[in-house]
Amino acid sequence: MLDLGWTELLVIGIVALIVVGPKDLPGMFRTVGNFVGKAKRMARDFSQAMNDAADDAGVRDVSDTLRKASNPVGSAMDEAKKATSTFTQDTMAGPKKSAMSEERAADAEKIRKKSAEVAQARLDREAEERAAKEAAEAAESADSGEDGAKTAPAEDKTT
Repeated sequence: MLDLGWTELLVIGIVALIVVGPKDLPGMFRTVGNFVGKAKRMARDFSQAMNDAADDAGVRDVSDTLRKASNPVGSAMDEAKKATSTFTQDTMAGPKKSAMSEERAADAEKIRKKSAEVAQARLDREAEERAAKEAAEAAESADSGEDGAKTAPAEDKTT
């Protein structure tokens, strides 16, 4: 592309300001920006069309073959990784889940219900313990508040 530095861009901007004038400068920059955007779109479309044509002609297959021929170890490692990943997915995924028998499903449901009951009982017990602790703390702070009132001297309001 063009090799323009900041100083060259500054000179171009000053010349554009003098030639075009400050009133029409934003419109000119908008027009130039639209033109540059259209040019970039056309270049991208052309490049995409050339890549599509190359794919249709089989150039990508030839380039892959050349890459594999130039780097046989890397190509072999890619194939080994692909083979091991499919093997791992097939064998290490764990046993296939089958439908449970009715008796086993009923047992599983009983276990779930009992676990839920035990968990709820534990939560209720913890809530009761927390409430009792808060009540004890409240009673203790009330007792210490009464003791403080008894020992505090009365203020003199004779003035």
